[in-house]
Amino acid sequence: MARPHLRRLTTTVGAGLLVLSMAACSQGSSTSSDPDTDVSGSSAAATTIRYLNFSANDGNEDNLAKIVSAFEAANDGITVEVETMPYADYFTALQTAVAGGTVADTFELNYENFVTYAENGSLAPLTDIDTSVFQSSLVDALNRDGTQYGVPTSFSNVVLFYNKDLFDAAGVAVPTADWTWADEEAAASQLTDAAAGVWGDYQPISYNEFYKALAQAGGEFFNADTTEATFDSPEGITAANWLVQKSGTTMPTEADGAGTPDFDSNLFATGRLAMWHTGIWMFGAMTDVPFDWDIVVEPGDTTKASAMFSNSAVVSASSDNTEAAQKWIQFLSSSDVAVQTRLDASWELPPVADEAEFAAYTEQTPPANRKAVLDSLKAVVLPPVIERQQEMQDIVTEELTSAAAGRKSVEDVLSSARERVDALL
Repeated sequence: MARPHLRRLTTTVGAGLLVLSMAACSQGSSTSSDPDTDVSGSSAAATTIRYLNFSANDGNEDNLAKIVSAFEAANDGITVEVETMPYADYFTALQTAVAGGTVADTFELNYENFVTYAENGSLAPLTDIDTSVFQSSLVDALNRDGTQYGVPTSFSNVVLFYNKDLFDAAGVAVPTADWTWADEEAAASQLTDAAAGVWGDYQPISYNEFYKALAQAGGEFFNADTTEATFDSPEGITAANWLVQKSGTTMPTEADGAGTPDFDSNLFATGRLAMWHTGIWMFGAMTDVPFDWDIVVEPGDTTKASAMFSNSAVVSASSDNTEAAQKWIQFLSSSDVAVQTRLDASWELPPVADEAEFAAYTEQTPPANRKAVLDSLKAVVLPPVIERQQEMQDIVTEELTSAAAGRKSVEDVLSSARERVDALL
C-alpha cells in the first residue's frame, strides 16, 4: 500500500463513536451461555474474540474476512468479531478503549506504538506462539526483555530503485548488492545532468532517512537506556552529510520541488531519475513505465541497514480468552491462507520465514530482482521510539532541512537537534 515511511498518529473526534460501539459489546470477550458447546466444537462454552485493526480499512476488508472464515472453519467453537477503523481514527480510539477497559481481545499495532503499549503493561505475554515460522528480524522486534508480546502480521521495506536504461546509456555499471555509499555517489555524479533535468539520486532529507543512514554509518540514535540522544556523533555527522550533500548536486533541491507530494515518483516515472530510495509499495505504480528498472538492497557506509516497517497483532492484557486469541493471531500472521491472501492481494507482505512461500511473488516482474526485498530483512534498522515521537521526528527533519538549504552547518543542526530531542526525553 502506498504510504509514507512511517505512519503518523492522528487525533480525531471519531474516537468516541468507537468507544460507544465497544461499550455495547461485552467487556473483554463474550461467552456462550450454552454449557454443551466447547472451544473444540463438542462440549462446553463457545468463545468469541474481538479483533480491532486498521490495515484492512479501505480495500482489504474482504481479504481479512476470508482469513477469518478460514480460521473459524479450522477452529470450531471460536468466533472472530472484526472491528475495522480508518488509520486516522485508530490510535486515539485505541488509547481511549484501553483506558476504559473496553479494548478488543486482540488488536493491531505498528512498531512505534507497539513499544508504547508493551512498556505500559497493556499487552499479554504470548506463551502459545510458534515464533520459528517468522522472519527472525520481524518477530524479534516484538520481543521485550525475553518476553514475546506480539507477532508480525505484515511488512514492507525500503530498497534502492534504479533506471537501468539511464545506466546503460551512460555506460555506468548498475548497482549491486555489494555497493557502498561511495559507489552510489560516484554513479550519481556521472548520471546527473541538471541542465537536462536528469538527476542521479533521490533520498528524502528527513528523520526517517537519517536514522537509517546513521545505522548504515555505524552510529546509534540514543544511548543504551534512551536517556539521551547520541546522534551528533562522528557517525551522525557522516550520515547527515550523506543526505545533505546530495541536495543541488546529484538530486533536486527544495526549490526544485523536492519534498512535495509525488515529486520523486513523478521524476522516476518520467525517466529523469537514475536512483531512488523508496518503498516496495511503489512497485505497482511503476509497472508500466516506458523503461527498464530494477532494485537492489540499499547500499551502506560501514554496514547494511534497511528500513523495515511492520504491523503486528497483540493480545490485550485484559482479555479473558488469551488462549483463543493467540490461536487467532498465529493464524492471521502465518497460516497458508493468510500468506496466500496477502500475496494475491498485494496487501503488504506476509512475515513468514519460508522463502518458498514467496516463489510466485519473486517471479513477478518488474522488478526482476524481487529477492532483494527478502535479502534486505537480513539487516534491518527499527525507528527510535519515544513518547513524544512526532515532535522528535519533526525536530530532526526541520534541522536537517536547514542544513540542506545552507542556513546552518551539519554540525550545528545535529547539536541543536540533540539538545531539542533531549528536552523531549
